[in-house]
Amino acid sequence: MKTKISVLLMAFSLLFIGAQNKTADGTKIKKGMIKVAILYPNAEGKTFDMDYYATRHMPLAASLFCKDLKAMSIDKGLASGRPGESVPYLAIGYFYFDDMASFQRAMGTHSKQLGADVPNYTNIQPTIQVSEVIKAE
Repeated sequence: MKTKISVLLMAFSLLFIGAQNKTADGTKIKKGMIKVAILYPNAEGKTFDMDYYATRHMPLAASLFCKDLKAMSIDKGLASGRPGESVPYLAIGYFYFDDMASFQRAMGTHSKQLGADVPNYTNIQPTIQVSEVIKAE
């Protein structure tokens, strides 16, 4: 059973990670959409399991948010803007919704379940920013 769930979560991951600038129905991310950024700041002693995040946590979120979620993507921090400085964020996850009501409906229902999964991949307290897309190309 665990293998079947892992395969399903991996399939969700591949489906949504590849859709960085497109919504689930194939249209581009549009002005006015809600973009939720989940930032994982880097600091001494902080850990982050990118494999778990990409293949289990984010697909779990996608499966819970269902039709409210229009797109999602994941960034892996590689470098800072200054030579020799540590990367400021180990990872950033993004969710896109049509409007604030869709975002609130999705997160309000599932935020506790998703929050309970965070210790499975990181010891970082994420910072969340909700924004409106002003320009998308």
